[in-house]
Amino acid sequence: MPRIPIMAARYRDDLPSVTDIERRLFAHLARLRGRRGGGGPEAPSDGDDDIAVWQLCLPRSDKIRIHRRARALHDRAEAATGLAHLSAATRARLAVLRDGADLVTIPTEHRADEIAAALHADMPWMAPATETVWHAMRRSVREGNPGLRLPPLLLVGPPGIGKSHWARALGSAVGMPTTVVDATTEPAGFAIAGSQLGWASAGPGRVIETILAHRVGNPLIVVDEIEKAGSVQSKSGTVHDLAQALLPLLERSTAARWSCPYFRVSFDMSWLGWVLTANTTAGLSAPLLSRCPPLRLAGPTRPQLRDFAIRQAALHNLPDEATTAILETIERLPAHTQPSLRTVQRCISRARAVLALPVLH
Repeated sequence: MPRIPIMAARYRDDLPSVTDIERRLFAHLARLRGRRGGGGPEAPSDGDDDIAVWQLCLPRSDKIRIHRRARALHDRAEAATGLAHLSAATRARLAVLRDGADLVTIPTEHRADEIAAALHADMPWMAPATETVWHAMRRSVREGNPGLRLPPLLLVGPPGIGKSHWARALGSAVGMPTTVVDATTEPAGFAIAGSQLGWASAGPGRVIETILAHRVGNPLIVVDEIEKAGSVQSKSGTVHDLAQALLPLLERSTAARWSCPYFRVSFDMSWLGWVLTANTTAGLSAPLLSRCPPLRLAGPTRPQLRDFAIRQAALHNLPDEATTAILETIERLPAHTQPSLRTVQRCISRARAVLALPVLH
């Protein structure tokens, strides 16, 4: 897979210690004074142990000046890495990204067609979302992008129509590591962006955790039921809102230099794929809607739900009797009821649980 530099920081294996810099400064001073006839032993080389003799001969003021100069040079070189403020343990944690992160890519437009066709065949009622992703995959190939770049999606439709299921299926088909954030249980921006050190729940956030775990720079992040996200207020009065935390990550220009509040290091988040789901746009801010124009979705028809149930039953190797029972359950649903994938998923879970029971003699 192609690889991109994802951190605005660099690791240096050749970063000298303060002691090493001091030794080189003492050696340099010894050679200078030797050439000027300053007396003392013969000027040593950089690796010569006679440097210690020169150190003993120097006045205390020279030793202090050299130590300060060595400390300043070391701190300046360390600060240039962008990691000077981090502990050794934290640097080790980020070291998996020192050589960059891989990008998931779509090799050909034909492969993009295959993925889109499979998604549509499985969930035809999600056609607007599938078509948007299909065009994005083909565009990534035509433009020669190093990796797949998807536009942020906001899927709006009735509950239970499979918006999150479609998003996970997309991640699986493309090969993108996928993380689902439930906005109803993780309402604050901490879940996405992380929180600064000092909070009881300080951490880097689900996005960075996913990148660190898979070393992939364009994972798929699914935020479920975004319209139900709340906010958390700190003791100082600062409000941490999930939707607000998303805004700089959804804009490509700001995402390219996004600063993690936990690590305090900038990352290139412009390659992330985003799928936000909602039952309604009520309560969603105008800035969020401008970054993610809503894709309005209708639920599956009764025949589509039957076809989906048959495919899912086959996927889980359910016997024909179980499949028939699931289809009968769908037929018994009241006519005014919106067909829901949750009905199919509950039936399949129950069938698998029954089949897993031991046979009693």
